[in-house]
Amino acid sequence: MQESFSYRPSIRQKINFGYYTIVFIIIGLSLFTFMELSFMDKKIIAGETISEFFNTTLEIRRFEKNFFLYREESDYLENLNYVISAQKSLEANMPVFNTVAEPAQTAALLGKLSQYGELMRQFSEAETKRAPHSAVLEENIRKAGKEIVTEAEDISKTERRKLQAQLYNSQRILIFSILSLSLLAIFIGQVLSHMVDRPLKSLEESMEIIAGGRFDTIQIDSKDREIVSLTNAFNKMLKEIELRQRHLLQTEKLASLGTLLSGVAHELNNPLSNISSSCQILTEEIESDDIDYRKELLSQIDGQTDRARNIVKSLLEFSRDTDFKNEPLFLKSLIEETILFVKGQVPTKVAISVDVPEDIVIHADKQRIQQAFLNLIKNALESIDDEGGLYIRAQYRSAACDSGETTSEIYNYLKYRGKCSLSEDTIDIEIRDTGSGIPTDILPKIFDPFFTTKDVGQGSGLGLSIVHEIIEEHDGCIAVDSQAGRGTTFIVRLPVPKRTNGPTRSYSNA
Repeated sequence: MQESFSYRPSIRQKINFGYYTIVFIIIGLSLFTFMELSFMDKKIIAGETISEFFNTTLEIRRFEKNFFLYREESDYLENLNYVISAQKSLEANMPVFNTVAEPAQTAALLGKLSQYGELMRQFSEAETKRAPHSAVLEENIRKAGKEIVTEAEDISKTERRKLQAQLYNSQRILIFSILSLSLLAIFIGQVLSHMVDRPLKSLEESMEIIAGGRFDTIQIDSKDREIVSLTNAFNKMLKEIELRQRHLLQTEKLASLGTLLSGVAHELNNPLSNISSSCQILTEEIESDDIDYRKELLSQIDGQTDRARNIVKSLLEFSRDTDFKNEPLFLKSLIEETILFVKGQVPTKVAISVDVPEDIVIHADKQRIQQAFLNLIKNALESIDDEGGLYIRAQYRSAACDSGETTSEIYNYLKYRGKCSLSEDTIDIEIRDTGSGIPTDILPKIFDPFFTTKDVGQGSGLGLSIVHEIIEEHDGCIAVDSQAGRGTTFIVRLPVPKRTNGPTRSYSNA
């Protein structure tokens, strides 16, 4: 089956298209301006020709007057020369004159020049012979000369008006063209900017979401090859990051298991010792007739076996890689079970206090939320050098009874990383230690992946990052307040679903 070819334009092609469009328009405007200037040049040359013709007619009249006044032969000859020059100019530039005046008017003007020249010759001959009709000829010459000058002046004025009108039109066309080009360039720039900026802005917003810890697949509405290629590359990278993050989470969990085994071994030792002791007594008293005593020993063996089985079950549940399962869990039991994992690591002079009401239920994935609590408890224990305390307490916060201020003074200066809504009921869990605390300058970085203050090989820097991710996965948020030398307090806020399934006990506002 032949694949259909789907053409995808590129950003570079769009920019080149806009660039070439603007260049093409500029070239077109330049050619138009050049043609307009060439036309204006011809009009100016034509105007100079007409203006020169008009000046020639004025010279004809000037030497005519001098001749009539002084009767000098030189004035007569100059007059005839200018008449001939005017005739030649008119004949040579007839098309130019016809663009200004009617062809009939131009032909009549040429005839008047010929008639004028003939009248001047007749007047010169009559003046030489002192003929009586010279006065009449002089009058006719003056009249003909005046008509020639008047018509030449009218043609010259008409040409100047047309030239001025043409210049005005050219100015308007040029200004309009420049404005149109500017607006078109702005429009093309805005279109290109929108076409290019919109997908890039979407990509930037997606990057901000990813930077916030959400690895959602990027979906950008763009057909640009570069954007499509970049989107595919980012999605591939996100899948790889998500896969590696799951591997890191599992690695961190396995690392935690290594440290938990000592605590579990300690807890298993007690029931196993009881089982062993009871078995030895039964062996020694096998012949005894005291049935009740043997039943009591067997009951102890059964109880301690169940206790050991539960410890192993909890450990297996914690280590097993399962899908996310949101289920109701009794918080106190969950906390106590988690403490059980680290009991072997608790120093002798460190006291652990759990103040969690029996009836508080959270909705969470047991394995994941236990991993979060385990990391917080381990960090708290590791921060206590010789002696001190670890205090865990929880309370139910009702949004309906909250006046806008939180129910504990510590919340007044906590800054939550993430969005925590105060408009819904929540379970607030506080884990406080009397350890060394966290310096103020590194406090904002503690939730960043791979950030650690421990020596190389002593920590991966993923513990609190995983905690933050797990809490957000449960639509909750986590806050921290700490000062060097004064201990650290973590607050986990988890939402209370409006409809619950599973364990249902009435909440108490502790």
